[in-house]
Amino acid sequence: MRLIRLALPVYVELLTAVVAVGLIDTLWVSGLGSEAVAAVTIATTAENLALGVILCVGTGTTVLVGRRDGRAPLTPVIRTAWLLLGVFALAVAVPGVLLREPIARLFTADPVTVGLTAGYFVVAFAGIPVFYAQNLADGVFKGLGDTRTPMRTALLCNALVIVLDPLLIYGLGLGVRGAALATVAARLATLAVSALLLVRRLRTGTGTGTGRGSVNRADAAAILRTGLPMSGDFLARALVGMALTGIVGRQGVAALAGYGIGLKIMMAGVMSFYALRQAAMIRTSRAGEADGPSSRREQAVPVVLYGLAAGLAASLVLNALAPAAVGLFTADPAVAAEAVWFLRCMPLYLVPFGGLIAVGGVLQAGGRGAGLLAATLAGFAVQLPLAFLLGSRMGTTGVWLAMAAGAALSLGLLRPAWRGPRAPGGATARDRAPRSTRTAAGPRSGR
Repeated sequence: MRLIRLALPVYVELLTAVVAVGLIDTLWVSGLGSEAVAAVTIATTAENLALGVILCVGTGTTVLVGRRDGRAPLTPVIRTAWLLLGVFALAVAVPGVLLREPIARLFTADPVTVGLTAGYFVVAFAGIPVFYAQNLADGVFKGLGDTRTPMRTALLCNALVIVLDPLLIYGLGLGVRGAALATVAARLATLAVSALLLVRRLRTGTGTGTGRGSVNRADAAAILRTGLPMSGDFLARALVGMALTGIVGRQGVAALAGYGIGLKIMMAGVMSFYALRQAAMIRTSRAGEADGPSSRREQAVPVVLYGLAAGLAASLVLNALAPAAVGLFTADPAVAAEAVWFLRCMPLYLVPFGGLIAVGGVLQAGGRGAGLLAATLAGFAVQLPLAFLLGSRMGTTGVWLAMAAGAALSLGLLRPAWRGPRAPGGATARDRAPRSTRTAAGPRSGR
């Protein structure tokens, strides 16, 4: 149950921070016309890719802070993480601002939409350091076993966007650029609150063991080594998602529109898998247990089962609500039929996908993220050509079956990594006393 207590706030945070901001912006600019909606859709898609870049620093910091909290000073790793963040932020923000129009043309050839998208980009890319800094602050909190503070700050950010969007878009007449300014301003205010809470948390020393120290290469290498597989996994999924969109587009406009609607609805269920992944990563990194085969089994098997159960639960809910949920997005019967059929087919994909995403947290915290990335890429190597072949013969149904096959293959390839052999004599980690009795959520002591 500790895993669920950690995961629930993360789930709320992911829904609000990852999904809701883009939806709020899209809702408010919808009164400006289809070009404005398209511009915000493109911009939020590009920002999602930018998030994948900084995940290596955020997740790497979460794992290292969790491992060291109560055992070693945290100051060196936190300072090193902020330096890395600055490097990554400049590497994304500067080219993004300078190349905003060429980037916009990668997504659309319509000159009006390109202009609106470029206007959004100039603000959004300039605000990338704020976006990245909030991600890192959340990562430090999570490393300390606190998932509630990131949830609260994400809710605060959404509330601010809801208030600022109409004021800047319509009140000041800034249009699409106003939506970008509202998002960056809301994130900046939220970051100020997060920074204040984080400094107070570290100064009070509630078992965090900040200590003294400075930036060093060893910590930078450890952060990147730990976080890069997670970042690679995220970016690979984003790129494959774009490729899959092209394959679905071969089936016609109705199929593509239905796929887009189905994905938006499915996201509410998929976020629960990522919440379990983060919770498992936090708990495993803070547990301090031996990383032997039986310990690996002890940590990972329940997480896989939770992920499979979450996939089944999401499938049942989505199937039950499919017609009503799709009706909120479209009145076109052809598009609605495609979207509903997509959701009807998703149990074959969501169940193995839930297990795959959830167990990734244990593997990431245990230093086995490279194996996770390799299994993910292997699944995609099967999924994409299979989607093309089956899609040509079976229509969209073949594409959905290919998604399921790719997820099942990835999970199957990871089985040796998360299951592992039993200890001699049939003993498991439950038979041994752990090196640490600290819980994932509790404060550290005995520095």
